[in-house]
Amino acid sequence: MIRIAGVNLPANKHVWIALTYIYGIGKTRSAKILEIAGVEKDTKVKDLTDEQVTLIRSAIQATGKVEGDLRKEVAQNIRRLIEIGCYRGIRHKKGLPVRGQRTHTNARTRKGPRKMAIAKKKKVKK
Repeated sequence: MIRIAGVNLPANKHVWIALTYIYGIGKTRSAKILEIAGVEKDTKVKDLTDEQVTLIRSAIQATGKVEGDLRKEVAQNIRRLIEIGCYRGIRHKKGLPVRGQRTHTNARTRKGPRKMAIAKKKKVKK
């Protein structure tokens, strides 16, 4: 099992798909990284040599932030929006959709499960 950027890559997958397990790397960026490293896309992770793994690691560092650094930057950006009190920050704080989606219906992913109406207790007659 190969570990890159703190993530264990699955051994039986193609390299370009396995790299997408790393936060911040999608299919397009994965293909660019492999092109820089000079590794074939269809190579399985278990078939990579140590030299190829080091080339991939250096290519990832050259292309930008991934994993912890990227997560930290995103969290700081959201925290900044909340602190300055802008519209997007308020939406983040309330747990509502941020990018203009409707909330009358839908938005269940962001709002969470529906709150069910609780039936009132019946009064006991004497």
